[in-house]
Amino acid sequence: MTSRERFMKAINHIETDRPPIDLGATTTTGISAYALHHLRTKLGINKTVKIDEPFQILGKVEEEDRQALGVDIMGIFDRNTFWGNQNNGKYQPWNFKGIDMLIGEDFRYTKAENGDIFAYPKGNLNLKPSGKLPSSGYFFDGLLRSEPVDEDHLTPVEDFKEQFCLMRDEDLRYIEAQAEDIYKNTQYGAIFAWGGGALGDVAFLPGTGLENPVGLRDIEEWYMFHLLHPEYMEELFDYQVEIAVKNLEMIKQALGNKIQAIFVSGTDFGTQLDAIISLDVFKELYKPRYQKVNDWIHQNTEWKTFYHSCGAIKKFIPEFIDMGVDILNPVQCSAVGMDAKELKETYGKDIVFWGGAVDTQKTLPFGTPEEVYNEAKERVEIFSKGGGFVFNSVHNIQANSSPENILSFFKAGRGE
Repeated sequence: MTSRERFMKAINHIETDRPPIDLGATTTTGISAYALHHLRTKLGINKTVKIDEPFQILGKVEEEDRQALGVDIMGIFDRNTFWGNQNNGKYQPWNFKGIDMLIGEDFRYTKAENGDIFAYPKGNLNLKPSGKLPSSGYFFDGLLRSEPVDEDHLTPVEDFKEQFCLMRDEDLRYIEAQAEDIYKNTQYGAIFAWGGGALGDVAFLPGTGLENPVGLRDIEEWYMFHLLHPEYMEELFDYQVEIAVKNLEMIKQALGNKIQAIFVSGTDFGTQLDAIISLDVFKELYKPRYQKVNDWIHQNTEWKTFYHSCGAIKKFIPEFIDMGVDILNPVQCSAVGMDAKELKETYGKDIVFWGGAVDTQKTLPFGTPEEVYNEAKERVEIFSKGGGFVFNSVHNIQANSSPENILSFFKAGRGE
């Protein structure tokens, strides 16, 4: 069974010899560049880590890594970063936590006396910084730069039209080339890590890549607007869906059936303890618009729809299924109500679980290799029955995860 065959069977709820394994195929299933460096050192892979996702500082997973770990899936990425510049295959040296790495040549930053690092939109050092990496941190936080929103003069489409726009021809050719290479020259499965259907994803809210973000950008105000100004949210989401569908039409022409899945949304609806918004608000504002996107994909392609949402979201899963979500990630089993066995027994025939194989907050960084292996092995046994499972951790592997624990984790995924 090839990796692509294994992947296609699993996402179609057909049991396989082992679950397909993912590392780095999306921006929520990757690995910290810091952790990847130490993992490569342990594996004897003498290759400098590249950073194509500089917001979360994720390492670019390459062929040597995939072969060493038994990975089955590759991601197709557009070239635009959170800072508004582009990955063009050219890099500059960057020392991160004492480790020499490579980062996109257009990345620009300044460093404060206390060690904090500030990143700038489009690499323009003349603007206010749009991201901050604390000296003790391992990824950036977006910074609020916009003026307070004028609630008497709301213009949602005008506020976000620069952020949600049509893909350019050169960007389509860029993803087309990746898909063609994976499909013709490898046996890997493929997912397009798009995210262009994400409604209300607060990761985009500060506008880290915009020179002059305007409108509703504060996270607390954002959620209050769901109740205080629902017409603002409706107009913005309708605009996003309109742009998303137009982009999907072009993406289909570029990728055809050379991919098996598409990352639609990375909007989080849960915290560790409960949902962020009510089910009623979700049904009114989000569900019908997500359904339009999913319906278009299912009516016009053979792709499976991939949705990422952290947290305690069990109450949303029936709605996800009803609106056409095929794949749920990251399956945060440590959150309230997210018991792996119960999720699989209740929803396993209707939705694919991509992730959930180990807790990246506690077990993977702080457990022993044996504890990591046992947790991952148990999750594989639960989620793999009847197919419908892709092996991956709960969100990205964090910087404080040891190589020994990471290797033990993937050993369990391979069934060794």
